[in-house]
Amino acid sequence: MGDVDQGLIGVVMNRTDVLSARERLRSSVHATPVLRSDYLDRRLKLSLHFKAEHLQHTGSFKFRGAMNAVNLLETSGFEGTICTHSSGNHGAALARAGRLAGYAVTVVMPMGANRLKAQSVVDEGGEIIWCAASNAARLEAVEALQRASNAHLVPPFDDDRIIAGQGTAALELLEVCADLDVLLVPVGGGGLLAGSLLAAEGVSVYGVEPALADDTARSVESGIRCGIDQSMTICDGLRASVGMRPFEMIHRDVAGILTVTEEAVTRATAQLWRDLKSWVEPSAATVLAAVNTYRDKFEGQKVGAILSGGNVDFSALQKAPYQRWLSDELSSRA
Repeated sequence: MGDVDQGLIGVVMNRTDVLSARERLRSSVHATPVLRSDYLDRRLKLSLHFKAEHLQHTGSFKFRGAMNAVNLLETSGFEGTICTHSSGNHGAALARAGRLAGYAVTVVMPMGANRLKAQSVVDEGGEIIWCAASNAARLEAVEALQRASNAHLVPPFDDDRIIAGQGTAALELLEVCADLDVLLVPVGGGGLLAGSLLAAEGVSVYGVEPALADDTARSVESGIRCGIDQSMTICDGLRASVGMRPFEMIHRDVAGILTVTEEAVTRATAQLWRDLKSWVEPSAATVLAAVNTYRDKFEGQKVGAILSGGNVDFSALQKAPYQRWLSDELSSRA
């Protein structure tokens, strides 16, 4: 069990923060498309609108928050170096954002992290420091790095700049689909979900997380942020504990947290590859897994869903039982 906080921390953010980030990012992020599948709509008896953040720079929504933070550092006149801790997508995004702005970026990553994501950090000019595969080890390592180098920390989710930047994905989706009934958002550290809650007005927003990393669901239910130190879920982008700042917004405003099994996620990954023709990672597929799992809840509604990333660790999906579930789903259209 990871850290536990006994109360909320009084975060003050609103939709204006996301709107400001949107203007700041217009020239640097992709306005990713909204994808549809007539087959999925007919089979599930609803209207699905997928925000394709797997087509964003570095293959995930994380570039939005990272670029927003770096833009603000530039505006402030910052001239030092930057560091973070990440399971992969945020690290690659920050490395790219830092490179574009001329900042050196160091990323603390856990051993066993997605190899494609680690390579992306390097390809974008970042330096990796490896640590043990736990959330506690990540935090300890990045704190030691800060002490040694005086680098500026840009956290992966527990930061206003990050939350506002991530919220621009939902803002763009709502600009295209103004009459959504529901918005489904993957949740790990909670930055994307918190930002989406700020961006969405008049829409029921649900977080989705794997049952093997269900700390957000437990936290919302209890009202106390419950940490998770290590998880073996196939959703490598959702293994982090929900952050303190995101949790306050999530606890206050979320319609609910839906948990999904490893089998449901793997099958949804295959469905998105096959039926949406989109190469997404399991973390992103949680949103379709939620629709499949809670079909009665969403039937007949217009549902938005953020596909958070497309950096697939195929070697992990080749392990049992994931390979069997993936193969079964890819070879059928039940």
